[in-house]
Amino acid sequence: MSNASPSPSNSSRQWLIGLTLLTVLLLLLWWFWPSKPESQQMGRGRFGDMGPVPVRVAEVKQGEFAIELKALGTVTSYNTVNVRSRVDGELVKVLFEEGQQVKAGDLLAVIDPRPYQVALQQAQGALQENQAQLKNAELDLQRYKGLYDEDSIAKQTLDTQQALVNQYRGSLQSNQADVATAKLNLDFTQIRAPIDGRLGLRQLDIGNLVSSGDTTPLVVITQADPIAVIFTIPEGDLPAVLQRRRDGTILAVEAWDRGERLKLAEGVLESLDNQIDTTTGTVKLKARFDNAEQMLFPNQFVNVRLRVETREAATIIPSAAVQFGTQGTFVYVVGDDNKVSIRQVTIAASDAERSMVNEGVQQGERLVMEGTDRLRDGSEVEVVDPNLVQSPDGAANEPGDRQGKRDGSARPGAARNDA
Repeated sequence: MSNASPSPSNSSRQWLIGLTLLTVLLLLLWWFWPSKPESQQMGRGRFGDMGPVPVRVAEVKQGEFAIELKALGTVTSYNTVNVRSRVDGELVKVLFEEGQQVKAGDLLAVIDPRPYQVALQQAQGALQENQAQLKNAELDLQRYKGLYDEDSIAKQTLDTQQALVNQYRGSLQSNQADVATAKLNLDFTQIRAPIDGRLGLRQLDIGNLVSSGDTTPLVVITQADPIAVIFTIPEGDLPAVLQRRRDGTILAVEAWDRGERLKLAEGVLESLDNQIDTTTGTVKLKARFDNAEQMLFPNQFVNVRLRVETREAATIIPSAAVQFGTQGTFVYVVGDDNKVSIRQVTIAASDAERSMVNEGVQQGERLVMEGTDRLRDGSEVEVVDPNLVQSPDGAANEPGDRQGKRDGSARPGAARNDA
């Protein structure tokens, strides 16, 4: 068998197809090849080597900084009372309005008093009857003593009369107790507030029969001024709190709404629990609030800020300027030549807007807040609106900065698009 060799015509056709494809590829490359590099058209490279990067800066400040512990707390009333009737009867009067503030002793409702008035009269009648019998028996006892001294009656007769007098005296004490009980029951027909506080919603209406054993209260009173907030902190934060309390320092506590946008009340730390919850590793704390404006309600969830310490001369920077990398925490410091340098910093404490620095930066230095994504050590920057240098709390030194941030005219991104 002989091997077949390709014909000259097939070989020529393959060369022709290959040459055509190569020509088309070269034409496509020539057509789409940019006339200038994109980096030259934009005026700068990926990392800002070809031009300054627009940034927003803030100065390092020195001032007061509060070190706070944050927690989630529950508002708890110091006293909560379910107002119920202590006697049985018909509810004939309701003398309060729902949500009303009351004082201890204020009349809230009235139970039909007539059955208890009758019971009091019966007890008083029995008391008077026994008082008369006792008086007569005491007179007879005095006469029997005289006759016994004259040896006119037997000793047994005198002893019997003495026992009768003692019996009447015991009955008299029982009658007096019955009268006191009747008066007390009659007084219980007037239901009064046992504590100061705010009334809840009414649970019973006029005409209902009430009993001392009812589970449904007439109304609930909660003491809202003052009021308490129960919250927990990790056991690791406990030593700092204990140390401040041993020094006699009164620790301030703030209650904020769930979104931490509105401060509801200011109070003080009142007490700590005597044990740590082993399941969560936390300890309960109790804060006291005057709640004069009635912004706190029992069972309300609030965000708690416990101020442990206040540094008077702290170095403060915006939290937005803090960067995190493989080498640790750092910031971009803008020099006088508008070039940035990376500076390692040590953050002692921070909140939502500010951070307190132990070392790394000095007061008056400028830090990059916005535009850090395109920076590296030595990059040249252009400060956007240098007259609007921000403070660490995010507020500009000149008015109108918020509007500029809101409409986007002062953002670094907008500056890049215009370049």
